[in-house]
Amino acid sequence: MRFMILVKATAASEAGEMPEASLMAAMGAYHEELAKAGVLLDATGLQPSSKGWRVRYSGGRRSVVDGPFAETKELIAGYTLIQVRSREEAMEWARRFPAPFGEQADGEIEVRQLFELDDFEPSPELDRFRELEAGKR
Repeated sequence: MRFMILVKATAASEAGEMPEASLMAAMGAYHEELAKAGVLLDATGLQPSSKGWRVRYSGGRRSVVDGPFAETKELIAGYTLIQVRSREEAMEWARRFPAPFGEQADGEIEVRQLFELDDFEPSPELDRFRELEAGKR
């Protein structure tokens, strides 16, 4: 089972403020633990939305909207992707996640399970995705 731990953005992260050394150390130690346990798949911080864009789909058309985006509560500042045996194990790792902006700062993480190919009904379209997965290995 794969889970993504999403770090919700704040006004400070959207302003491009870099984390303090103590927070980097705590995050490094946490991710080292994940790696030693064999559950870490990927992790990184994201640049502020001012350096990104969105593609909107409407009426069969696409349009590109440059950042920044006003609603920080809808933005992600970083993520950690883990693969574990159960929802409970994912929850235990999430509980140990360091406060994302320092122990005294407000912050929030969200944990979401990823779909696996076995969650879908068999189909020729799904077989194409399975071939892609096999090609990654």
